[in-house]
Amino acid sequence: MVRTLRLAVAQSTVPEDPADRVAIRAAGEEVRALMVEAARSGARLVQFPEGALVYPDKRVVAAGPDGTLVPADWSGAAWDVLREEAERIAALAGELGLWTVFGSLHPLTPPTRPHNSLYVVSDRGRPVARYDKRYLSHTELSYLYTPGRPEPTVFAVDGIRFGLATCIEANFPELFAEYERLDVDCVLLSVMVDDPARATVAQAYGTLYNYWLGYAVPAQYAAGAPAGIVAPGGRWLDRAPADNRPALAVTDLDLDSTDPDIDMALRRARPWRRLARAGLYTGHRADDDLRSLGRTAF
Repeated sequence: MVRTLRLAVAQSTVPEDPADRVAIRAAGEEVRALMVEAARSGARLVQFPEGALVYPDKRVVAAGPDGTLVPADWSGAAWDVLREEAERIAALAGELGLWTVFGSLHPLTPPTRPHNSLYVVSDRGRPVARYDKRYLSHTELSYLYTPGRPEPTVFAVDGIRFGLATCIEANFPELFAEYERLDVDCVLLSVMVDDPARATVAQAYGTLYNYWLGYAVPAQYAAGAPAGIVAPGGRWLDRAPADNRPALAVTDLDLDSTDPDIDMALRRARPWRRLARAGLYTGHRADDDLRSLGRTAF
């Protein structure tokens, strides 16, 4: 069984107008160029930001005549171009033998609003899973998207297990705790936000749950918090340059790592915390000792 996988995490330029066919095609070209770069680095899987093909600005699709927000009008979205670019990404993934995770819109049956999704494409160029953003912001829920089903998405590459999350979901720790219970080795968190604090939260999940975490951001926001990969235990293993340009962070996820912090996280901290959550302390409490039961005396 393979015990090491090279992961590449991208910061790519994310367009914000779903009707801008030229910008969407340029985003697709940039994604594919970074895929080629990832394959040359020896990566087995590459992760892209939320909305890598397009993440619509609310002021573009949901602005009323007086400037207030109204339900988004998706009729002008270049759905044909989005599909063509997704298919080209999938075809290249098959040519490169590279698993690819990228964000885009997933149309539903009109008038139902689309999902905000992450697509998982296998190394054979086939879409094998899709993660639909489950927790939406107030604006997203009110005007833009349909939330996804409550189930998490887990997939495996060479026996190494991955979970998926998107942007604002970083603010819901229960999603990341659930992935720990599902025994994932790495969570891929893709965002479309200029918020350095969110990268700190992502780093905290590597510390709390002792798995790797890929953090993919749009290139235009990389100066605040560039794309990177967090080790079990919370250390940043690699980060892309913080210069607002398309780039990759690349590192190996090594289940047999002898790095002291990763070894401690994987083989000591994570198993111990599971025992602690499973009732480890019950038999050690002094429930019949009055000195333990009394809370109002020194």
